[in-house]
Amino acid sequence: MGFLEEAEKIAGAVVAVEGVKKLDPNASILTEGAAAVAGYKGAEAIEDHFEKKDDENNQ
Repeated sequence: MGFLEEAEKIAGAVVAVEGVKKLDPNASILTEGAAAVAGYKGAEAIEDHFEKKDDENNQ
């Protein structure tokens, strides 16, 4: 787990929270927390998808 990989996931979480704040300025801390988890996991899933694609192309 490299620093840049972790930074990508954290950036996904931050972007998701900012998106929730734009959609609902009065969002609760639980809503923001759920968005952060979803953004983190979403960035992780995208990273895994592209790594798998690269592995398939290299074979």
